[in-house]
Amino acid sequence: MSDRSIEPGATGTHPTRWLMTHYGPYQAGLDAAGRPQLAPDPADPAPTPLGLALAEVDHRLRIRRPAARSTWLAAVEAGRDPEGTGRGEAPFVELPWDEALDLAAAELARIHRDHGPTAIYGGSYGWGSAGWFHRARAQLHRLLAAAGGFTMGVGTYSHGAAERMIPHVLGLDFAAAGAAAPDWDEIAATTDILLSFGGIPLRNTQLDWGGIPGHRVGAALERALDRGLDMVTVAPMADDAAAAGRARWLRIRPGTDVALILALLHVLVSEGLIDRPALDRLTHGWPVLEAHILGRDGTPPKTPAWAAGITGIADAAITALARRLAGRRAVIAMAWGVQRHQNGEMAVWAAHALAAALGQIGLPGGGVGIGYGAGGGFGLPQTGRRPGLIGALPNPNGMEVPVSRFADILLAPGATIDHDGRRITAPDIRLVWWAGGNPFHHHQDLNRLIRAWAVPRTIIVQDMVWTQAARRADLVLPATGPLERADIAGGLQGPTIIAADALVPPVAEARDDHAILAAIADRLGCRSAFDDGLDAEAWLARLWDRARSGTDDLPDLAGLRAAGRIDPPPLPDAVRTRAGRLARFRADPAADPLPTPSGRIELASDRIAAMGLPGHPCWQPPAEWAGSDLTARFPLHLLSPQPATRLHGQLDHAAPSLAAKHDGRERVMLHPEDAAARGIADGDCVMIWNDRGACLAAARLSTDIMPGVAALPTGAWYDPSPTLKDAAGRPVCRHGNPNLLTRDAGSSPIAQAPAAQTCLVDIRRVDPATAAAERPSPYEGPMFADRDTVTTASPDTGPAA
Repeated sequence: MSDRSIEPGATGTHPTRWLMTHYGPYQAGLDAAGRPQLAPDPADPAPTPLGLALAEVDHRLRIRRPAARSTWLAAVEAGRDPEGTGRGEAPFVELPWDEALDLAAAELARIHRDHGPTAIYGGSYGWGSAGWFHRARAQLHRLLAAAGGFTMGVGTYSHGAAERMIPHVLGLDFAAAGAAAPDWDEIAATTDILLSFGGIPLRNTQLDWGGIPGHRVGAALERALDRGLDMVTVAPMADDAAAAGRARWLRIRPGTDVALILALLHVLVSEGLIDRPALDRLTHGWPVLEAHILGRDGTPPKTPAWAAGITGIADAAITALARRLAGRRAVIAMAWGVQRHQNGEMAVWAAHALAAALGQIGLPGGGVGIGYGAGGGFGLPQTGRRPGLIGALPNPNGMEVPVSRFADILLAPGATIDHDGRRITAPDIRLVWWAGGNPFHHHQDLNRLIRAWAVPRTIIVQDMVWTQAARRADLVLPATGPLERADIAGGLQGPTIIAADALVPPVAEARDDHAILAAIADRLGCRSAFDDGLDAEAWLARLWDRARSGTDDLPDLAGLRAAGRIDPPPLPDAVRTRAGRLARFRADPAADPLPTPSGRIELASDRIAAMGLPGHPCWQPPAEWAGSDLTARFPLHLLSPQPATRLHGQLDHAAPSLAAKHDGRERVMLHPEDAAARGIADGDCVMIWNDRGACLAAARLSTDIMPGVAALPTGAWYDPSPTLKDAAGRPVCRHGNPNLLTRDAGSSPIAQAPAAQTCLVDIRRVDPATAAAERPSPYEGPMFADRDTVTTASPDTGPAA
């Protein structure tokens, strides 16, 4: 068992400087022909090859010049209100920068004037750059706020349910709770048992948002296991430790984790194994939850036998696991995928309840962590330092909606959305502006998104490459990548901070996001509000000064650039307040209470009950799971985990991702029993379908997944077939994008977060002739037309003949 890695120096380059990426630090240089080359950090114990593809800056998918959809441009030039028809079909017309910037500024001003600020949606959901300044989302949101306001998506597709649930339970925000969780050094040294819901897949630890100092999770887990850590993985798929035989694997039906946790609590309560003094001192609402567990509230007792029928785990195994937990230093870990189910908030709440009942919260090497194995940064020791990221501007005239309800607001303006105790009225969106990111990767139910994408009058996308979002936009602005601009990065997930100058000039006519948006701010007369009139160099100096504030051990910007990379030591313990937050609460709850209504860990919540929801952790059967009637038509539960060979959809066209595909398609993992029942062999082309859509994939047979479950990694670029249709006449994705199949429905009224893992499908073998005729072709740019083919005389129906 080890992290995926490559040998340092594998590129054969002669590095000249450092570059921080989401995949960790690399040394960057130019080869003899002047082409960028990257090499991993020689000190990284398990460097990943994924970031090496960033060196291919001049890829054929790069957006080289500003471009407008021909039919949209014709409507604008004719003075008509443009329409969304023709997106993804009509050709593009390349434009000079000044004209493109004029069009963008004029359209933003027009929508503000005619429809108000909430009619503008500032997208840009996605990881983008690892830098402090060149953060596409932050830059765009600053412009839209400075220009008068906009509708903003809040929350994440990654851990949206946990983001909203943890403040109800601990009073801490998601990041603060993660910082207060036991770090990997503590786990390696002191933890007796690690109970992991969803597992700790090391493929995810190859990267983290903003960059990581090195890949050390695998080594820390090995140290813990070598010391005798008792690790239990509860998941439908085996993680690395379970696959290597170093963890016990309990196969659980997807989406049923809460039922298992309640049964574990039933055993602990019934056998007198809970830490009642800790519950009395540190928690609020335990008697309410205990009554529910024991069935004293009119519901069935949550016995192991009750849970066995839901989870598929034998009642004796549940009882044995509860006894193994009792009286030991325990960490309850939960992968983000577990809370990406319908009612995923309850799983997060239940995990905290289990840790509290065991008396573990606030102890060294004990407690709960929502995100171990979700990224390479979660669980790294805290440094006490804060990076100088460029921040947001106030948006008083705008509004906020849950980010995963994007299609909802486009399709049903005026409808209401309940969100964490407030009721939102969906705005009437006329302009969508996306800078970085690709909703055709991360949003659920792509056929529904396609309908929603046709609603706005104008869609502007600024990006590096021709993603499906860019190909379906009206105005496209080419942006630079990390090797084409100077920035500071790091310090988010560990001590390493890197200052990198541009290694190569921008490709073709690409500009960095700040330069694009500053030029538009100039046209709108809001430049001062947008960036104080400062250029990128002045902003880097400002951000570094902020990061140095209050310390005396960091060099000035010139010194940082001269060094290229610094790894400053952690600040003194007195300053590292976040890591010890729960320990201080445990030591003296009266003197250092949590910022919850009770000042303690809330195991029952009047606030949540007031939303018309259960006021304590409880099992709620989801719409799609192994126990639902829908299994008569769709008997397989589809999971869409993160891939091992790319970051979400980023670099799907690069060598590591391509090498993992079969005949150019994403591979879907199936248990051999499910494959045999359908006449499917390893490598066969298969169709995966349900009522929402269909896609093709290549079968991969494995006993590392339980029967009745399939897993298709997320991130394969959407590639609609022009000829193959599903039962409803919609294009089948030839490449294997699971979001043709996932549900676009909120987790619950608490978070309204994605619930992509609540998804039933069926799978069948595709005959070889059809498979051969439907070769994937996901990495194609759009068609272009000459400017003189654009007509202004006819409606927005396509280019002139």
